[in-house]
Amino acid sequence: MFERLSDKLAQVFKKLKGRGKLTEADVTAALREVRLALLEGDVNYKVTKSFVEQIRERAVGEEVMRSLTPAQQVIKIVHEELTALLGGESPKLDLAGRPPVALMLVGLQGSGKTTTAGKLARRLKSQGRQPYLAPADVQRPAAIEQLKRLAQELEVGVHPTRPEQNPVAIAHDAMEAAYTAGYDVVILDTAGRLHIDAPLMDELKAIRREVEPNEILLVADAMTGQDAVQVAQRFHDMLKLTGVILTKMEGDARGGAALSMRAVIGQPIKFLGVGEKLDALEVFHPDRLASRILGMGDMLSLIEKAQETFDQDQAKDLERKIREESFSLADFRDHLRQLKKMGSLEQLLGMIPGLGKIKALKTAKPDDRELKKMEAIIDSMTPGERAHYQIINGSRRRRIAKGSGTTVEEVNRLLKNFAATQKMMKQMTRGMKKGRMPFPGGMF
Repeated sequence: MFERLSDKLAQVFKKLKGRGKLTEADVTAALREVRLALLEGDVNYKVTKSFVEQIRERAVGEEVMRSLTPAQQVIKIVHEELTALLGGESPKLDLAGRPPVALMLVGLQGSGKTTTAGKLARRLKSQGRQPYLAPADVQRPAAIEQLKRLAQELEVGVHPTRPEQNPVAIAHDAMEAAYTAGYDVVILDTAGRLHIDAPLMDELKAIRREVEPNEILLVADAMTGQDAVQVAQRFHDMLKLTGVILTKMEGDARGGAALSMRAVIGQPIKFLGVGEKLDALEVFHPDRLASRILGMGDMLSLIEKAQETFDQDQAKDLERKIREESFSLADFRDHLRQLKKMGSLEQLLGMIPGLGKIKALKTAKPDDRELKKMEAIIDSMTPGERAHYQIINGSRRRRIAKGSGTTVEEVNRLLKNFAATQKMMKQMTRGMKKGRMPFPGGMF
């Protein structure tokens, strides 16, 4: 996400860094390019104009002009203004009050409301909450069945909705059922349309009056850009939204909706949907997203993902094996499986400062299928071969390739990469302080 905008801004700042001192004309020329980059990124025109003026006011001053590193000062100002534009602080869900509290999801058909309801339930359950899913979209019976399947997969409660029921009655009954059963959060999946119409809004207003939700969250498709912002404005005018969840962010290379939303409707983005899996829902951190847009990475989110994904006992065991230089191909395979749980390789690399600027990585996109191949190759080995890869001769390589559905060349490449990994780990081990890993949780 934000790939195009990030590339454009990187070019602008590269030009600035090439100058020893900056004049007002230099800043003006740079801001003209920033403005064009934002407009090409589908950012709202008024938001772009205001944003650029804010930067100009701060950048054309003694703080920058007399600085020893004027370009860095401009980048710092852009980062701070981007963070402010995105909302400043990370907003939290309002879960206060007598349980069960209601979270009402609204939005157009196809925006991803039902899947987002499941993602929210998963997140709340992991935080010790007892979520209860309430399918209130009787316009689309498939949505009811979809939510029931998600509830079963997540092992959370779901209201037994029937397609012929009234949505307002469903919402009322779901709150009563949740209270009786001891659930503390009800997530209401409401109906959507292909467009906003009066019957839809009347239905949503009636549900809002009935359950008095703590949160009315618009689920909007980021891929639709400024259309998503206009939809948000209309929903907010009629329902008084408390926040937004932007879905399909992993496919939005421009990012205009995310950068415009807060400024236009005055309500925060609370989550980003970054994939189809139930764990692909990120808390929206304005400062971290600003860093990613400017190519500074997002190590905090990467560390949090690692802490959520990596089993602490496994991490300690991995640390011990690295220290004792007994890291085997079986350990390598287990580590690959843990990495796959954290998300796509492209997403993870984008969080590491500087990697996004390396041309080789940008032109050769990381392919997650390679991880599956590597796993299949290791699975086709005997326990002895995994423990001592040096015994794998030509005939063994042919057998492993046949068993894993790969080629001998791919087996050779894996073994060569693993040997290089082992060498790196030995060097790292010698440089480690007593009992301390240089990376959190033995991640790398």
